[in-house]
Amino acid sequence: MPTYTAEQARALGHDEGQAVWFLRSRITIKATAETTGGAYGLFESWIPPGFSPPLHVHHREDEAFWVLEGELSMRCGDRRFEAGPGAFVFLPREVPHTFVVEGDRPARMLTLLTPGGGEALFVEAGGPAEDAGLPPERPTDVEALKRVSAKFGADIVGPPMAPSRR
Repeated sequence: MPTYTAEQARALGHDEGQAVWFLRSRITIKATAETTGGAYGLFESWIPPGFSPPLHVHHREDEAFWVLEGELSMRCGDRRFEAGPGAFVFLPREVPHTFVVEGDRPARMLTLLTPGGGEALFVEAGGPAEDAGLPPERPTDVEALKRVSAKFGADIVGPPMAPSRR
């Protein structure tokens, strides 16, 4: 059994954490495998309207989202979920999934990866946030994203999801 101490406790303020631009999103890493004894990774994402990551599958961790702001459509396998503020969505490992931000407002959500470690994919495939806003729009280097994803036990298996309402 591991020994736990008060020195392992952490508290991060609203603007604290590692800020990363990943694809068209701004991610703030709040907890990592290293800071949670491998239990989980947790980050906040700010995502522009109309954005969707490519359809992908995580082989090592489950992914859960708690939507704070905005409207999203989420796909997991053949299932589709609509998720607005306060919604919680659990996506199990080994099942292809993606999401798209619906409407004309950005979305903000918390993402929990269990166990931890997968949050490092976003850091390596992205880059340090250059300011407090969203990254500029630019084409996704799908081949580079596939290489980094494979390193972290994930695969890109299809295209992004198109918004169903604009």
